[in-house]
This record gives sequence, structure tokens and C-alpha cells, in this order.
Amino acid sequence: MEQKNRYNFKIVESKWQNYWEKNKSFKAKTDKNKKKFYCLEMFPYPSGKIHMGHVRNYTIGDVLSRYKSLQGYNVLHPMGWDSFGLPAENAAKQNNLDPKDWTEKNISVMKSQLKKLGLSIDWDREISTCNEDYYKHQQLFFLELYEKGLVYRKENFVNWDPVDETVLANEQVIDGKGWRSGAVVQRKKLNQWFFNISKFSDDLLEGLNELTNWPNKVKVMQQNWIGKSFGCELNFKIEGDLPVDEIKCFTTRPDTLFGFSFLALSPDHPISKHYENDPDFIKFKDECSKTGTTEESLAMAEKIGFKTSLKAINPFKENEKVPVYFANFVLMDYGFGAVFGCPGHDQRDFDFAKKYDLNIKTVVRPKDQQEFEAKTEAFPGEGIIINSEFLNGLKAPEQSVVKAIEILEERNIGREKINFRLKDWGVSRQRYWGCPIPIAYDEKGEIKPIPKNQLPVKLPKNINLNCKGNPLDNNEAWKTVNIDGNKYFRETDTLDTFVDSSWYFLRFCSPKNDKYGFDLDEINYWMPVDQYIGGVEHAILHLLYSRFFMRSLAFNNKNFKFNEPFDGLFTQGMVCHQTYKDENNNWLSPDDVDINGDKYYIKNNPSLKVIVGPSESMSKSKKNVIDPENIINNYGADAVRFFILSDSPPEKDVQWSDQGMLSSYKFVQKFWVLHRKIIDKINIKSDGKEDIILKKFTNQLIQKIDQNLHNFNYNVIIANMHETYNFLIKHLNKTLNSNDLDECYKKILIIFSPILPHLISECLEELNYAKNNNWPLVDKKYLENKNIDYVIQINGKKRSLINAEKNLKQELLFDLVKKDKLLDKYLKDLSIKKVIFVKNRLMNILL
Repeated sequence: MEQKNRYNFKIVESKWQNYWEKNKSFKAKTDKNKKKFYCLEMFPYPSGKIHMGHVRNYTIGDVLSRYKSLQGYNVLHPMGWDSFGLPAENAAKQNNLDPKDWTEKNISVMKSQLKKLGLSIDWDREISTCNEDYYKHQQLFFLELYEKGLVYRKENFVNWDPVDETVLANEQVIDGKGWRSGAVVQRKKLNQWFFNISKFSDDLLEGLNELTNWPNKVKVMQQNWIGKSFGCELNFKIEGDLPVDEIKCFTTRPDTLFGFSFLALSPDHPISKHYENDPDFIKFKDECSKTGTTEESLAMAEKIGFKTSLKAINPFKENEKVPVYFANFVLMDYGFGAVFGCPGHDQRDFDFAKKYDLNIKTVVRPKDQQEFEAKTEAFPGEGIIINSEFLNGLKAPEQSVVKAIEILEERNIGREKINFRLKDWGVSRQRYWGCPIPIAYDEKGEIKPIPKNQLPVKLPKNINLNCKGNPLDNNEAWKTVNIDGNKYFRETDTLDTFVDSSWYFLRFCSPKNDKYGFDLDEINYWMPVDQYIGGVEHAILHLLYSRFFMRSLAFNNKNFKFNEPFDGLFTQGMVCHQTYKDENNNWLSPDDVDINGDKYYIKNNPSLKVIVGPSESMSKSKKNVIDPENIINNYGADAVRFFILSDSPPEKDVQWSDQGMLSSYKFVQKFWVLHRKIIDKINIKSDGKEDIILKKFTNQLIQKIDQNLHNFNYNVIIANMHETYNFLIKHLNKTLNSNDLDECYKKILIIFSPILPHLISECLEELNYAKNNNWPLVDKKYLENKNIDYVIQINGKKRSLINAEKNLKQELLFDLVKKDKLLDKYLKDLSIKKVIFVKNRLMNILL
């Protein structure tokens, strides 16, 4: 017990944290003669305290960074803060604080917590997006992109979050709701700034093929979001009492035109101007404004339409005329704001047709059904064209689409076209706490870029945040600016925080450069990021925007040679915990719950039962969180690191377990006791024969952990460590060569150090080993296994395994079988009829 307590983790961990801080052990230097490794985790938002998701994310990156450093790489492993954003503004409003003060206090707390984990962070490169020395360069990038034509302003319908009172990009609308507030998103027409991301649609799509070190699921998600579609642009002739001759639309399925039963227009289509004084249309349009502008929000909304007096003529059947509707599910910025309805083969169209009693005609049947009609739902699948005259019998869509386009082009009413789902990125946000957009306007509203020598455009201090709408709109003194002796008015929208996180990896390469956002020589050495680690929830938002930003900087710039920011991508799973509620459906924290056998009660009140819910990702809103700082204080950082890597593969969710945490703590303590025993053995100075068994085990272990680190099999490494502990405990009972033990144990400690850096550093120091250890090389002669396992069968059934030399002759193996006590009971008093021997594999004895 006395030896066990000699490892006081609080003292030891504090000692090594101070050592790493004092000696700048993790400081990266640009050394073009040295191979580099750039490891980066997802930019954290300074919310107040770290959570277990942070612990897992940064521990994974830290293990990899330490491993690469031991291998001799020059490792860049930085940390920064995604510190602008609405949560800080809301918190400042509620607590009557300055958002900057609130943010910087949170950064200070979280930084101290992260340091307790013993992370190999280069804190000299720390950045924060709300600092002027960061967003100054972001404003300069904005102006550069504006000069390149990649930034523009236009009036457009946007996704409006009525709770946060701000615009959202399409990517920030999840299931029709705001990604932060959860409020149902509305449509609103505003003048907004946009990044021209759609210019790079094809390049972003094709670039995915080069990202061989990205998970396929992430590439598929981006591929679907970019949404390249092959189709046809066609013109529908129009009849009616309005001066409209034709309406243009885009479709991917012109082969289903014989199933055409209505033409649907966006409520904002140019034709809508003819109905702007119609009370019924005004009412319809107001109803549409309650729906967002994303495809997802429109798909979820109830389908509503407004019938016009117009008729559209089927280009394949000119005597067939169908009604024209305005419909709430049609987007103005997709396919010219018009789609033709084919209810038999599109569920959205089917629902609309049912509601307005429109014709539903089946023009595609499944390949295995001769008689088919879409009666209860649409059939969108592959099949055979029917009821379509000259298209009948063609395979749909592989043959029929090409043929339909060919005919439309012959008739000069359509042409082949490629379309993309990806729309330009709206970056204007109506809030104070964000990067100011470096634009001003004259009295006529004409745009005037802020001169570069006047950057940064700083946020005003002591602003009233409790006003309605954007606080910057109400600050006349800040809004008015003098440029070249003339009066202008600043843009009061600030940039989306995803702009801040779209280039921070470049800033880490040269964070002290005050002339530009990065130093070209530095990024030429460090970029791209070799390994990026983050949650799959940013597969579209952050990762797609970062890829665009690299391309926008490279556009018309011969000196910038990068298109992709992240060479390798690893998406870690969530940390999950059971959820609890009281009888009134209120969420309960794990600290509020007592467990007695299989029954759960509210702490200090056993009469009140607890409703146990499913295990879900830890969330403050559901209160199923564990405070990492308390766990570190109780068990030590090494035990926390050990647990967080132990239970599941890093890409899978990990279930929090109090028992698992305790087991990890016990392992750390057991290893310390083992370490003391090994020191005693080494100090005996025994000169016995060479310890082949120990050397074999050690070299095989180095190879295993090397491979498992390379493949992110961190939970397997934990199993390797348990295996090592069990081996050493047994092996110490033998007479050992102390030199071999000393040499092998040092190697074992070094390869364990990325997982348990504090304990292992202490162990190495006790053994007087230098602190700049290198990753041990494998001695391949100890990997060769001269013995193999022979399967021994009796009458075809496996009865034993015999470990013996390779290429053993049948007679010698049979001699070993006769000596095996396990097999004696099967062979005793019975005669052997036949022996089947397969070299280096098995022996089957027939009795």
C-alpha cells in the first residue's frame, strides 16, 4: 500500500505540466530539413468549461502528436478559440457583461483545464478569432475576395431564425430549424453578402477524389450536398390572360414528361408581380414566408399552392395543357424557380396533386411488374418507361433521359445542362459579436470598400446589447465613417462565425505575422494539415467552407499553391451517458441520481423515482454531462486519458461508465506498483542468459502499437497495455537478465508514453533516462516465430493445440501428441486406425 501511494498523481501531473510549460517542450519550429507533421483538432468554442467531447477529441490528437514527435517529426500541434458568436452575445445580454470579457474569462478557464490533461500543445501559437490581430486579416481576405469577384451583395430570400433574429446559411438549417435555437426557420427578403462558393462546385466535387485519407462517409455527405445533377433546361409554352409566352425550368427527369400534370412556380418567380395586388395571393405568400428556404425545410412543410389562370403546354404532347401553380416547395434559386410536376414518380408532387385533385399518370413501372400504377404513393425508382409513346420500353433513367433530351434538342425547346444543388454561402449575420464586414456605403447606398490602411474595422465598446435587432444598427457614432474626406456609413452586419473557422489552420502557421494572415514560406512548409480530427457533424459546414476558402485564396494567385486544407481526416465519436428525468419530465443530472440495485431515485429523497432514458451524446440541455475537471481532480489526467481511449474505437461513440473510470484509475496505480518492482529487479544487476522471451515480446509489442497508432486503433492499444502488464507480472517471477530488462522496459515505457504521459515521464526519470527519447525501432529478428500451433484432431474433432517448431515431421509431432496429458484420455486403451497429417497445420487421428 505504501508503494502504491508513492505515485501521487496530483503532485506528479503538476510537476510534468510545469516542466512542459517551462521548457517549451512542444514548441514547433520551421525546419525545412526536418519532416513535419501538422496535427489539428476542431476549433473549440469557449463556452465556459471543457466537456468530455473535448477530452476525447484532444486526447486522440495528443496521442498522435506525441507519437509523431517520438518518431522524429517536427510536430505542429496548436490550439485556438472560435470566440465570436451569438452565445457570447446572449450571455452578455442576460448577465449585463461585455461579450469580450465573458469570452476571455471562459478561455482562461478552459485553457487551464486543457493543460491539466497534459496535452502537447504549442501554446505560443494560441489564437482567438475575436482578437483584432486575427480578424484584421480576415477583413483583408474579404476585400481580396471582393476584388476577385468572389464576394457580392444582393437582395435575396434568406433563412431567418426568429429566436436568434439572424440569417442562417442553408447548411445551418437542420430539419427546417435553426441549428442553435431549434426555432422553425422563416423566409425573409434581405440585402445580404454572399461568398461565391458555387463557382467552385465542380472543383469541390472533383477534389473529393484526391482525399484518399478522408472517411468515405464524409466524402459522400459532401458529394450529396454539392449535388451535381445531369438534366435538361427546357421551355414550356404558356397560354392565358397574362403577357407570358413561356416559362423556363430545369429537370433531371425529362423522360417523365408524359406524366406531366402541373407546372409549379416559386412564390418569388417574376410572374408573381402580376398577382402582387391579389389579396388571396398576398395571403398565400405570407403563409409561405413561415417556411425556410432550404430544401429540407420545404420538404417537411405542408404543401400549399396558389392556382394561376395560366396553362402550360406539354412539349411532348401539344394538345395536353396543365394548370400553373405557385407552390411553397419551389425555390427561386434552383432550376429557374420552376419545376414540372410528375406526381406518379415524385412524392412531393404526388402529395400536391392529391391535395389539389390533379391528374396522376404512371409513366415508369418497376422492371419486375408488367402491370403497375402509382395509386397510393409515387414510384421514384428505376424501371421501364410506359404510357409515353416514343419513349416506351426504354430503361429509366439510364436510357430514357438521354433519349428525351435528344428529342427536346431536335425540337429546339430544350438543351442538356448540368446543375448543382450547392448555393452561394450567405455570410451576413445581424448581430454585434462578430467580425465587422469591411464595407461602407455612401448616401445613395453605393458600396465603398474600407481602405486597407484603415483595417481593422473594430467593434465599438460599451454598446447597448438589449436593443431590438442588431445593436450595431443603433450605434450612429460607429456607423458613420470618414473615407478620403467623405461621409460614409459602415455595414452593420457581421460575418458568420464559420468564416472565422474557415482559415484558422493557416494562421497557426505564423500567428505573429502582423502584415498578413499568414507567411507564405511557413504555409509552404506546414500545409496541408496532415491529420485533422473533429466530429462528423461538421462534415458539410466547417469542412466544406474550409475547402472553399483555400480555393478562393488560390484563385488568380500563382503564389498560393494549395486547394485542400486537410490531407487526413478522422471523425471521432461522441461521449454518451444515460439520460434521467423526474416524474414531471424535467431533466436530471447524474449527480442528482442515486442508484440502488436496478432502481433509481432522486438523491436524498428515495420516495421520488427517476425515469431512466436512453444513453445519448452528453449535452448540457439534457444534463447528462460529467464534469471533466472533477474527474481529473479525483482520478488524475492519465486515468482519464486511459479511460476515454479504452472502451470503443475512436470513431465510435463511447459510453461513460463510472466503473470503467475506476478501473482505469486502478490500472494506473497497478502499473506504478509494477514499475517499483521492475526497478528493484533492475537494481539486482543479474547477468543471466539472454532473455529471448522478453525481447520477443517487446519487439512484437512495438510493432503492434506502431500499427495500432497508425490505424487509430487506440482501444486496441489499451488492450495491448493490459496484456503487457499481465506478461510482466508473470515474467518478473523468473530469473532475469537485468540489462535486458532495463533495455526492454525502457522501450515499453516510451511506447506507452503517448497514452500516460505523466506517469511514464515520472517512470523514465526514476530510471535516469533522457527526456528526449526516440521511438524504439523493431529488431525484426525477434519477430520471426520459429514455433507454430498444430491443431490436433481426434476423429475429426479438435481436441488440442500443440505449439512446436515449423516443418516438424509427422513422427516427431506424433511423439509430442503421445506426451500431451490432455490427449491421453482420448487415446488411452484405443487402437489407431489412421493418421492424417497436413504439414504445418494439423494432425487428425482416426481411432
